[in-house]
Amino acid sequence: MGFDFGIVKEYIPFFLKGTVLTIGLSFAGIFLGTIIGLFIGLGKMQSNKWLALPFVWYINFFRGTPLFVQILLIHFGVVPYFIGETNAIAAAIIALSLNAAAYIAEIFRAGIQSIDKGQMEASRSLGMTHVQAMKHVILPQALKRMIPPLGNEFIVLIKESSIAAIIAAPELMYWSRAMQGQYYKVWEPYISAAVIYLILTLTLSFVLNRIERRLTTG
Repeated sequence: MGFDFGIVKEYIPFFLKGTVLTIGLSFAGIFLGTIIGLFIGLGKMQSNKWLALPFVWYINFFRGTPLFVQILLIHFGVVPYFIGETNAIAAAIIALSLNAAAYIAEIFRAGIQSIDKGQMEASRSLGMTHVQAMKHVILPQALKRMIPPLGNEFIVLIKESSIAAIIAAPELMYWSRAMQGQYYKVWEPYISAAVIYLILTLTLSFVLNRIERRLTTG
């Protein structure tokens, strides 16, 4: 059971291409998921339960069903319906964004609700609107508390992007499976992919820890 470094070397250009796309998919999912998640989280916090209900069920659906199922539905159902054909990269970005948004929405909700209600009341008494109070008082404080769980979600998203291989998005795991199919090897493609994912997640963890320390001490 030897490890053939020769085929790993042969696939390095493909692994690099796949890694670039993996990073792109992950950051697109993080960016869009954060925007959508904030909107969903604020929607769920509405006092009117009927207005909040669609946001509650959005979270229930995307947290309660597998990402594998979601990406297949979007790739073979949603994307072709709107653009007339399948598009693996678009489907992957949409699925990752919508899935991440459900988890990020709960992080935003918990972070905002952890701030003392008196701060909102004090801000309103100073003449701020609800939106201004959220923007200038509540969210800046809540963000510091949300950095660790948001960081965990971002790391999870990088690993979950590997599921895009199932719809033939040419990211890192796609090329690992291509190597496995070509050479009928197991260790070389999947250990190589595991090492690259580990480097990506450790790098992101380091960056997020630095940001968290700066926000805590700043």
